[in-house]
Amino acid sequence: MADNPANSETLDNLLSENRTFPPSAELAANANVKQEAYARAEADPEAYWAEQANRLDWATPFTQVLDWSDAPHAKWFADGKLNVAVNCVDRHVDAGHGDQVAFHWEGEPGDSRSVTYAQLKDEVCKAANALVSLGLQTGDRVAIYLPMIPEAIVAMLACARLGLPHSVVFGGFSAEALRSRVADAEAKLVITADGQFRRGSALPLKAAVDEAVEASDSVQHVLVVRRTGIDVEWADNNLWWHELVDGQSTEHEAEAFDAEHPLFILYTSGTTGQPKGILHTSGGYLTQAAYTHHAVFDHQAGQDVYWCTADIGWVTGHTYIVYGPLANRATEVIYEGTPNSPHEGRHWEIIDKYQVSIYYTAPTTIRTFMKWGKDIPAKYSLASLRILGSVGEPINPEAWMWYRENIGHDNCPIVDTWWQTETGAIMISPLPGVTATKPGSAMQPIPGISAKVVNDEGVPVGKGQGGYLVIDKPWPSMLRTIWGDDARYVDTYWSRFAAQGYYFAGDGAKYDDDGAIWLLGRVDDVMNVSGHRISTTEVESALVSHPSVAEAAVVGASDATTGQGIVAFVILRGDAAQDAAEADASDRVTELRNHVAKEIGPIAKPRQIMVVAELPKTRSGKIMRRLLRDVAENRPVGDVTTLADSAVMEQISSGLSAGSED
Repeated sequence: MADNPANSETLDNLLSENRTFPPSAELAANANVKQEAYARAEADPEAYWAEQANRLDWATPFTQVLDWSDAPHAKWFADGKLNVAVNCVDRHVDAGHGDQVAFHWEGEPGDSRSVTYAQLKDEVCKAANALVSLGLQTGDRVAIYLPMIPEAIVAMLACARLGLPHSVVFGGFSAEALRSRVADAEAKLVITADGQFRRGSALPLKAAVDEAVEASDSVQHVLVVRRTGIDVEWADNNLWWHELVDGQSTEHEAEAFDAEHPLFILYTSGTTGQPKGILHTSGGYLTQAAYTHHAVFDHQAGQDVYWCTADIGWVTGHTYIVYGPLANRATEVIYEGTPNSPHEGRHWEIIDKYQVSIYYTAPTTIRTFMKWGKDIPAKYSLASLRILGSVGEPINPEAWMWYRENIGHDNCPIVDTWWQTETGAIMISPLPGVTATKPGSAMQPIPGISAKVVNDEGVPVGKGQGGYLVIDKPWPSMLRTIWGDDARYVDTYWSRFAAQGYYFAGDGAKYDDDGAIWLLGRVDDVMNVSGHRISTTEVESALVSHPSVAEAAVVGASDATTGQGIVAFVILRGDAAQDAAEADASDRVTELRNHVAKEIGPIAKPRQIMVVAELPKTRSGKIMRRLLRDVAENRPVGDVTTLADSAVMEQISSGLSAGSED
């Protein structure tokens, strides 16, 4: 990274936001977690986390909360024993809640199933017995490569029940991505499906598994769910789920495991190209997953209907579809398909159908809804909603306000959550009954979590300044290591601020003048313009605050004069796109450049703006800024295999001349 100018904070603080939205009196009075929790957690963090852990059922109660003697390797509740699946399923049935719906599953083609906790227990026990029949033993790894179908949740819980660490691989990943993950975890079993429904079509899935395991030394069986009915190749070690699982006994005696027993490995991208296998264990992870779901979403068991729109292939799906909600006896909605299948109102249709009260989605999805227009959600009631959530990346204030006004009807608090695959659960977020929220801000660490914004030297910055976001005290759901590469774990997350003992995973943040935290995205995405270090997030937010812009992606490109120049790619909202097609494109670009200068200052005025129909995104909705930098610097475009639509880059590259430069 370039040196900072003298007397400058690590990141320039450009945008300001003064709107605030306090919680309603009713919500404040009845919220699960109230203001006093912050002081109590700060005064005695271990006692606070012990209290949260005791919301679970322990077969052997713990006597020690935290062992940090081998930092940065933590042990939480290490002498306690529990079974994660029992905590998510059996204990609710035993307590008399077997008839409560665990999840309403909605298939993309319109088929649906509602599964009670008693039914879920039967299915998990049958699946566990099936896995035992294949010879799997405690500690063996299982790879799961499934769409969003009930068997995916059953498979994860069956693995947890047996002490088999699972590695869930997103169903949109290629055969090569799957192969590397199966090989690294040395998985003995792969659970997949014949295919998956996506945008009205049945797409193959098992074919990628066949290719991925062709030369595997570890995989002994491939277990296949029949979902679409498409033809598949068949090998001697292939088994149909319905033939192996359906006939098994619904009785299974669960064993309790050490709190530090591995629960799952989840791979996240590495800068070297080699995915990192993030290892999470059982007791601490489940404690924070259940606690944060209870606290941040104010979940009321038996009353709320909760919907997290993520895929189980991502950590959000692990923590806020499977483990956290089910540990809290939630009734959930699980949806297989895309938001526009078969029409652009599908999410709102599902919310009204199941009377969803808590809705948790990504800023990318919200901006897509903005692009489609507010008239679509206006056709639906959405009156059941009471809490809205945002996850995955910083949400710009304009999208936040659109979400509040058009989905929450101006009366639903929005919890904008910051956390990572590595942290395991939410770390920074408003609490819906406590926090007066600001559009676009994650506000402050939740009770029990300690985080700071620091400069290059690790010194905390003041209000109105930006820098690096670090976590300075261990937390229960923290990653324990990188699977098979502990040196990489220490180097990746603990070396940047080793002297202070801070965890740092690459995100920038700032405090506003009130001390609220604003996430600024990856520090890799910081642009150095004439000595000013500017976050792409702030420029993107300024662009989206213009009424014609639905979404924006900003990158820095080499510039002989300023060091880096700001290049923006914008998608216009529906009506504005039509107007732009009929007007002079250069006028719209000039208007947008001037708007950014007005919002955050001339230093942030984009050198070039391209109006595009779409942005390069992965199947999870992440914008691939690396590819946009290739376009901005006139380099050959890199690997596009992980994009949801690889043709997007051809369209953008061919339209480069539509931009504007001074």
